[in-house]
Amino acid sequence: MEKETQYTYGFEKLNIWKDSILFAKDIYKITETFPNTEKFGLVSKMRRAVVSIPSNIAEGSAKQSLKYQARFTEISKGSLFEVLNQVIIAYELKFINEEDYLKIREKIDSLNKKLKAFENSQIKRYKKQ
Repeated sequence: MEKETQYTYGFEKLNIWKDSILFAKDIYKITETFPNTEKFGLVSKMRRAVVSIPSNIAEGSAKQSLKYQARFTEISKGSLFEVLNQVIIAYELKFINEEDYLKIREKIDSLNKKLKAFENSQIKRYKKQ
């Protein structure tokens, strides 16, 4: 029997993509505890926004132009801040306790710094072309 070869796409090697996948899993886990009445409200919005972060990193990696790659990274940052806004609302509504809220904020801060650095590197390489 022949061994199946698995191809790894470029984005799968990016630490920022891996970190954003882990963050998405965190958000999915925390939203499991939200009231059922929020299933089609805040839970749905938070999950869509958090999935958008690694999705846009992946989509951007398929673009030939570094300018377009940077644009998709910028969209990922927008989605990250959308999640932050929704986390703040969830905390204010007491769906998230303070300890979890602060942990999520730390992860958002870390991802934001990494996304900024990633975008700056893409822009810098684009300008050198």
